[in-house]
Amino acid sequence: MDRHDWILLAIAAALVGGWLVGALTTVPTEYGLVAGFVIATPFVYDAIFRNPPLPANDVQRATAVIVWHALLAWTVLAAV
Repeated sequence: MDRHDWILLAIAAALVGGWLVGALTTVPTEYGLVAGFVIATPFVYDAIFRNPPLPANDVQRATAVIVWHALLAWTVLAAV
């Protein structure tokens, strides 16, 4: 496995871990998902900006960042 495979695994683990915290403890599921998104965000930034797998143009990166932040905002708003 190379670096990007580990990053994808870390993102998935953070999101699933957040869901599991919400599902298996008294913490509301929405809060667990928010925590998972917040923990996964540095991995997403690393994969998009610091070490992208392929040369990407600015439009692709901007689109990926907008989609990620939209999901993050939606999760936070759902938890409130």
